Amino acid sequence: MRSLADLVAEGDAVPVEGWDFSWFDERATEERPTWGYAGLLGERIGRARSVLDIQTGGGEVLAEAVQRSRNGGLRRLAATESWPPNIELARRMLAPLGGTVVGVADDAPLPFPDATFDLVSSRHPTTIIWPEIARVLAPGGSYIAQHVGPGSNRELTDFMMGPQAASQTRSPRAAVGAARQAGLDVVDIREQALRVEFFDVAAVVYFLKKVLWTVPGFTVAGYAEPLARMHEHIQRHGSFVSHSQRFLVEAQRTISGSG
Repeated sequence: MRSLADLVAEGDAVPVEGWDFSWFDERATEERPTWGYAGLLGERIGRARSVLDIQTGGGEVLAEAVQRSRNGGLRRLAATESWPPNIELARRMLAPLGGTVVGVADDAPLPFPDATFDLVSSRHPTTIIWPEIARVLAPGGSYIAQHVGPGSNRELTDFMMGPQAASQTRSPRAAVGAARQAGLDVVDIREQALRVEFFDVAAVVYFLKKVLWTVPGFTVAGYAEPLARMHEHIQRHGSFVSHSQRFLVEAQRTISGSG
């Protein structure tokens, strides 16, 4: 049986750029939403001429969706990303598909003219600026995204930090209200809780470093005591179970809307 120190060191050493979670194979599992976001995005891209993906990470999900779409009529493919290592990864991933990646802060205005894109997408955005999404959408254009819901992996957050106050800022209801206020019509909203299971503390460390909002400010040194308790819990029970919250939202800018 491997020691706590070895496992923590291993999880701490894994690079965190991009959104490739293959390292977790046999160390952690997470259910996937029934709607199949990459497939839906591929369908929408298949009907689009100009596409923008916001907070694209390493571009992996967007690249998969574009390849699924088989869209020979796609004239423009663009993405934004804020973290420099991800920007370079996304550029390498999307360049063969004709895509460009712009470095921009998550909470900054989008650096594109009005009515530029007929499809805007995002998977797990940290900040959603609905007026900017509406502004860059062409009349009749659509936004499709998979958002992180309120209380996602709350069991893990509470284990590491102690009980935390519930927040509804990421709720589907809040998203619908903000989208409508920005001038968009919400045409689809779906919500699902998904089982997440960690089989060693290395996976917990890597997850917390990669999914930053779960335990804000997480460091191995700063959370040594909760990590030791987590190691003991997994040894005793075989795993640690949490639940992620996801919701799908699709909205459309009306033909006559001003954005």
